This record gives sequence, C-alpha cells and structure tokens, in this order.
Amino acid sequence: MANPIDGFQINPDSLRFVGEGLQRPECILAEPDGSLWAADARGGVVHIRPDGSQQLVVQNQSDSFSGDIDEARRFTEGTLPNGLAFDGDGAILISNFGTDRLERMQRDGRSTVVIDQIDGQPIGKVNFVLTDSRGRIWLTVSTMIRNWMQAISPNIADGYVAMLDESGARIVADGFRFTNEIRFDAAKEWLYVVETTGRCITRLRIDDHGQATRGETFGPSDTGGFIDGITFDTHGNLWGTHVMSDRIFAITPDGDFRVLLEDFDPEPARQMYEAFAEDRLTPDHMLACGGTIAPWFASLTFCGPDLRDVAIGSLRGTCIPIFRSPVAGLPMTHWR
Repeated sequence: MANPIDGFQINPDSLRFVGEGLQRPECILAEPDGSLWAADARGGVVHIRPDGSQQLVVQNQSDSFSGDIDEARRFTEGTLPNGLAFDGDGAILISNFGTDRLERMQRDGRSTVVIDQIDGQPIGKVNFVLTDSRGRIWLTVSTMIRNWMQAISPNIADGYVAMLDESGARIVADGFRFTNEIRFDAAKEWLYVVETTGRCITRLRIDDHGQATRGETFGPSDTGGFIDGITFDTHGNLWGTHVMSDRIFAITPDGDFRVLLEDFDPEPARQMYEAFAEDRLTPDHMLACGGTIAPWFASLTFCGPDLRDVAIGSLRGTCIPIFRSPVAGLPMTHWR
C-alpha cells in the first residue's frame, strides 16, 4: 500500500493563517466544530472560533475564587502555559512550564492545580500532557533543573514521563534528554517520546497496567535538529517539528525520515548546533535562529472536519499557519 505522503512537500505559498496577536501559541487543540485552542503566554489559552473571532481566556480564578484580584494574580504568577489536552469533561489540562505544575482550567477560566509534586518532591519543568481512552493523564517533565536553559546540554538526561490515574501519580520512565511531546500509536501499544536535546524519538512499550516494559529508538538516532512536537496520521506516519531550525518532518512506519518543509537560515543553525555539541549554547545562539512563517516551530495539530488541515504551533509566532495534508490525522481521544 502506497504511503499518502510519498512525494509530498508543504508549499509555503499555500499556507493560510488564523489568529492574530497571539503570544507563544506553543500547543494547539482542535475540536470537530472547527474551534482551535492555543496556549498563550498571557496566562491561559486563546479560543479561535470557526468564524475566525477569538477570545483570550485567562486563568484568573480557582474553584474557591473570592473575587480578590491579588488572589487571581498569585495563581498565574510566573505562568507559561505549554502543552494542552482536553480532560474528560471538556476542561483544558495545562502543563505550565512557568509554575512547574499541571493545572486544570474550565472554559470560563476557573482553574485548579492538579499536581505539583510526585512522591513529595517538586515535579520539575512540566512540558506536555496527554490523556488516553482510559481516563489516565500522561505527563512529561523536561528537566528537574529550575533554570531550564542549563538543561539544553548534551550532558543532561534528567527528564521523565509520569502517569496519573485513580491510584495517584507515578514515574513511568526516566533518563530522557529534555522530554517533550508524547503520543500513542493507533493500537495504543507504544508511547512515543520526544527527546529534544537527544534529537531523537524513543518509544516505550506500554502494558495494560500503564507500565513501560521496553524502550527503543524510533527512526534516526539523530534527526539533525531539536525535536519539539509530534503527532500521528491515520497511515501511521509520525509527523514532527524541529524548533529553532524550523523544519517539519515525518517518519514513516518503516522508520524512513522525510523532510516536508524547511524555513530557516542554515548558518545560525550550524553555529547553534556546534555550540550545543560543545556544551556552550547560549540564548543568543538560539535567538539567532528561526524562520519567517511562524518562528520556532513547536507542534502540529491535525484539524478541520476531515482532519486533513494541519495547524503549526510555534514559540515566537503571533498567528497559526495551516496547510493541507494528503492524509488525515489520527483522531485524538476527545474527538467525537
């Protein structure tokens, strides 16, 4: 059976854009009605409706909110919403990279802390969150180093994957190099884990009890860039992004790596990766990189009524580019 992405390339001229004035739309959720929900550095998410109108929903309340403004500010102090997932009741789970905790936000902004510790210890730099069909919550922690820039190093591997169910939270697997997005395959047998500074994807065999029983590299051992987001299509291709050296790629079920779009200046990227390899990377190296479409590609979200539109999340963009895919995305747990 031919792969639908054989010969496919993303044409930058075919992109359309939605949203405006967004701040760090790192992760995007899609609903069947055409709505998009994008993480926003102002302390919540932006709801982009099917008609193009948008609303910033700020985490400014808790379930016991008294109306005190100082209380609202304390909840969101230092906030930096990163990964998002819909909970079973339609609320939005937020991996908050600023407050180092997993939070749950109702669609009117009322928010509570789900977890900020595991085994009595601070959870670390929470990056991404994923829910499964059993109601379990899967969480990635990039590093235990509070100043996360120090973890952008070839010598640090303190990231982990945790799982939260009715029995509580536990670490499923650790020793990852800056853990980022995770996804299950269609059969829910393998959990695919991005190792950003490892520049690779590791997959874990997950048993019926949520235990990782085996791990292995999927695709190239070095993809040539810092991977950020991943997502599956219905053929089994795993799509992904390189952040800073902005690239969209796909890894076929056979492990074949294919570049679908590049949007960056090679020389600053070369200098950045050289500095990384020598463990002397600075923010200046990173800020010199990025493209023009949506600087610092971060994630991909299949959306639209046929799940063949693909929205690109980014760290430095102010809107969301969308392109058409030759194959539909694998429906997420919340898709009805």
